[in-house]
Amino acid sequence: MTERVTADMWFDPLCPWAWITSRWLLEVEQVRDVDIRFHVMSLAVLNEGRDLPEEYRDLMRKGWGPVRVCIAVEQAHGAETLAKLYTAMGTRIHLGKEELGRDMLVGALTDVGLDPALADAADSTQYDDALRASHEAGMRPVGTEVGTPVVHAPGPDGRQVAFFGPVITPAPKGEAAGRLWDGVLLVSATPGFYELKRTRTQGPIFD
Repeated sequence: MTERVTADMWFDPLCPWAWITSRWLLEVEQVRDVDIRFHVMSLAVLNEGRDLPEEYRDLMRKGWGPVRVCIAVEQAHGAETLAKLYTAMGTRIHLGKEELGRDMLVGALTDVGLDPALADAADSTQYDDALRASHEAGMRPVGTEVGTPVVHAPGPDGRQVAFFGPVITPAPKGEAAGRLWDGVLLVSATPGFYELKRTRTQGPIFD
């Protein structure tokens, strides 16, 4: 039997493309010998100091709260609970179209049986050093010209590879998810391979 390996994905709860990729990875878990472990990155941290449109700057300001709460939960309850919270947040943000803010955070925490008071972390800088460290760990191998999702995984020869993406919609299911995983690992492990891209012709599809 093939030994199971662990792949790591860095997410910001705000990003709809990361949400779709995360749902794809959970499908991959079912059809390949891989366990997915989730970590926090921050689009707000990534975009610090950049010249952004006012609307996007406002989104980045609101984005501090969810990632701070994610780090607080990871520190208090571990990676498995973080994964559950990400699912709860993503379901509310991307499927439920809930506004970012305390009500969404309290609702997501309650969904996974956590103390709603953890939402207080949204307005605290207490977890910012840990947030930045998590962000840096995810982004260092891929650089700062990309956003989320970022994935680190053992390549076909066992050596670690890291990449941005894949950006997909909707998330493949079943064996289709597995075939995409095989292909992504193959190209990302090819020396000198950097980019494969085409214009997006549709927005995120959540199903």
